[in-house]
This record gives sequence, C-alpha cells and structure tokens, in this order.
Amino acid sequence: MTRLAGKTAIITGGAKGIGRVTAQKFIEAGAAGALWDIDEKAGQAAAGELKSNGAEVRFYKVNTAEMPSVATATELVVQDFGGIDILINNAGITRDATLKKMSVLQWQQVVDVNLTGVFNCTKAVYPFLVERGGGRILNAASVVAHNGNFGQTNYVAAKAGVIGMTKVWAREFGRKGITVNAVAPGFIQTEMVETVPSEILEGVASRTPLGRLGEAQDIAHAYLFLASEEAAFITGTVLNVDGGLVF
Repeated sequence: MTRLAGKTAIITGGAKGIGRVTAQKFIEAGAAGALWDIDEKAGQAAAGELKSNGAEVRFYKVNTAEMPSVATATELVVQDFGGIDILINNAGITRDATLKKMSVLQWQQVVDVNLTGVFNCTKAVYPFLVERGGGRILNAASVVAHNGNFGQTNYVAAKAGVIGMTKVWAREFGRKGITVNAVAPGFIQTEMVETVPSEILEGVASRTPLGRLGEAQDIAHAYLFLASEEAAFITGTVLNVDGGLVF
C-alpha cells in the first residue's frame, strides 16, 4: 500500500500502544516515521523493530509538555527527513481520581501532556506544514470528552480542550491547505486501561453494540484514513471510534 508514499509523519506517544501500531500502519502505507516519546527504551525498541523491515523511521526522545524539547525535536526531524507532512498528537496519560481526592499535581500532569502538549507540538510543526504547501494534523480526543467520566476531571477537561483546539485550528489553517481533525477513541485495549478493574471493562463491553473493547489498530486505521488523500475535504471533525458505546 502506498497511500502515504513520500510523506513524513510525526507520531507522538509512538513507542507503545496506539502510537506504536499507528507508526506501523503508516509505514506500511509508505510514510517515513518520526516516533516521539518520553520512554527512550521502548521508543528505540519500536524504531529498531520497524527499521528491521526496511522502513525509514527514527526515534526522538521528546517531552511534549515542554516546548524546548518539542522545538528541538521538530528541527531535527526536518533535518533528518527534509520536511514534515503529518502530525499525530497521540501522546497521553491518565492520573485518575475523584475531584475530592485529585491532587493539584495529578491535574497539572494530565493537562500538561494531554492539552498543552498538543498545543506545543502543533505550534512547533505548523510552520513546516505551511512550507510543504499543506498537511494533516490529527489529535487524540476521547469519547469521555463528550460524556464525562467518573474520576477523570483532568482527563475529560484536557480532551474536551483538544476538541475545541481542533475546531479552531481547522478554521485557522484551512487556507494553508492543512486539515485538522480529531479521533475520539472509546475504551481501547492498551496499557492505559490495564489499571481499570475488569468488571468495569466488562460493563463497558456490554454497553458497546459491537460487544467488545477496541483494539489499537482500530484507532490506527482511523488516523490512516484521515491522513490520506481520501480525507482531503474533511476538517474540523471529531471521529468517534468507540464501537457505538452508549454511556
């Protein structure tokens, strides 16, 4: 498949989970991959595995919550690959607690990565997309941004903010040939949900018309579509990939 032939994609949180599977799908579609993650060991391992299949891929240790780290990595990607065509703001964390028990640190950590990190990466990469004459920005939202979720004040607030930024940037960037969309996953079988009690996950699956939790490749396929030419006239939208989950 060559849907993304000649394109260079930055994938944040690319070392594991959805980001790792997305990197594989994009590379299979012909893209070159720049994997950004704070986990250097996992990132190097992911890049090494992908390279072993002949892919053009590099790992960069990046803390997306810190603009200097993001700016440096952006410049390196441009030097290494010659430009940037696609940014996938996929990195995210959870620090769950009810509002009564949530610490200021738990609030700030989630907002720093899941909201400010998206701002940082987009602000750093945007000028290089303009240089290319257009591009794609894809942001990881969540179905809980629409519905709320018990014990996730910080996460829900951040993901709702991501949806808002997506819609603003679609308006601001459109005339530069840049589309901006969000993907809102439901409950996906990754490390992030491993701490959720099994009875809760079983309840989620029972309320999902497709009768199961999502898999990382379900989100990766949505990213791939929105990054492709088939989605050239789609911008400012939020694509729910949740199996029809009813809250």
